Amino acid sequence: MEFKNLFAAGGIVMYPLLGLSIIAIALVIERLAFWVRLNKRQNRVVKSVLQLYRQGNMGGALDKLKQNGDLPMTRIFIAALILEQPTPDEFRLALESEAQAEIPLLKRFNTLFDTVISISPLLGLLGTILGLIASFASLNIGEVGGSQSAQVTSGISEALVSTASGLIVAIFTLLFANAFRGLYLRQIALIQEYGGQLELLYRRLYYIDAETSEAEKAKM
Repeated sequence: MEFKNLFAAGGIVMYPLLGLSIIAIALVIERLAFWVRLNKRQNRVVKSVLQLYRQGNMGGALDKLKQNGDLPMTRIFIAALILEQPTPDEFRLALESEAQAEIPLLKRFNTLFDTVISISPLLGLLGTILGLIASFASLNIGEVGGSQSAQVTSGISEALVSTASGLIVAIFTLLFANAFRGLYLRQIALIQEYGGQLELLYRRLYYIDAETSEAEKAKM
C-alpha cells in the first residue's frame, strides 16, 4: 500500500499519528546522541579524576573536571570540590544535592515518551471506530450482499489500518523509552558508586590532615 493510500485508508487520525511519530523519532535521536556522548567519555574522565585525586593532585583533578563540565558526573564532583574546607558531611551533602539536580536532565523527555506511548493506540482505536461507523452508515439493510457487502468489508479492513499504525508508533516508542530508562538507572548507580569513591577519598584525606594538625599542635 502506498503512503498516500495508507493515509486515505486510516482516515483523519493518521495525521496526529504522523505528528506523534515525528516527535518520537526526534526525541529518540536526541536521547541517543546524549547517551552515546555520555557513555563514550564519562567513565574515562571520572576514573582519571579519581586517580589524580588519589595521588593528591587536587588542582589537576579540578582542572580535568572543568574541561569536561558538560558531563553530569563532572558537575556533581565540581559542586563538592569547589567548597572551601568542608566537613565530610558537608562534602557528602554537596554531592547528593548536585546529583538530585542532574536527575531531570537524565530523565529528560520521559513524560513525552509516556504520552506518545499512551495516546498512539487510543488514536488508532478511534480511527477504527470512525471507520466502522462510516462503513455501517453506508450499508443499506435492504440491499445486503453483492458489491455493497464488499464495500463494507473493504471499509472495515481499511479502518483497521489506523489501529495498526497506532500500535506501530506505540511499540517503536516503547522499545526506545525502556532502553533509555535502563540507561538512566545505570547512570544513577554509577553516580552513587563514583560519588561514594570520591567521598571516601575525601574523608581519608580530611582525617589525615586533622591528625597532622593535632600532632603539630602537640609539638608546639
